[in-house]
Amino acid sequence: MKIKIILNDKTLTATLNSSQTSRDFIALLPLTLQLKDYAGEEKIGDLPRHLSTAGAPAGTAAAKGDITLYAPWGNLAIFYKAHGYASGLITLGQLDEPDALPVSPAEYTARFELLTDK
Repeated sequence: MKIKIILNDKTLTATLNSSQTSRDFIALLPLTLQLKDYAGEEKIGDLPRHLSTAGAPAGTAAAKGDITLYAPWGNLAIFYKAHGYASGLITLGQLDEPDALPVSPAEYTARFELLTDK
């Protein structure tokens, strides 16, 4: 599944996996979130509801560009630096161009939409 992430002056694309958690995220789209910096490694945004974690692993490590759910807090996290194993972290997919995510400490708006063929 492909999505686009629309920021102020750029559009990113990402590929999501076929997990139940990813499908539940897709059901929320289109969705606008405020993304803020967290721990100098990721951008996080509060989702409007918790996503299903059925069949998800207990946790995972994150690579640069990974789009994840941090289940304990119920938020979306997009990593711009790699991060070691974290319990409750569930990978939803990957940015197609991991270096394209703005890493400024400022908060910004991101709109997530399903990318459809036209």
